[in-house]
Amino acid sequence: MSGFQSRRRFIAGAVCPRCAEMDKIVVDLDTDERECVACGFREGRPAVSAPEEVKTRVNRASARRVETPAEVVRLLDPSDSQASGDGE
Repeated sequence: MSGFQSRRRFIAGAVCPRCAEMDKIVVDLDTDERECVACGFREGRPAVSAPEEVKTRVNRASARRVETPAEVVRLLDPSDSQASGDGE
């Protein structure tokens, strides 16, 4: 026997897509491949792509080019209008 031993783990509750046997799937932690010990099915882990960022006005280049004009904001004190009786 050689000194190299593959690190394999059984996956609890996993069902083989080929033979439908439960608890027969092992994952090789070195190669990231799964294998069914009952029927010999082998499959590599699919490549995971990064999720696409949701389009918003912040991350769209066209929206960043438009300069929004500044507007004056007037703050009203509700106690001033009630005391003076303006009714605005």
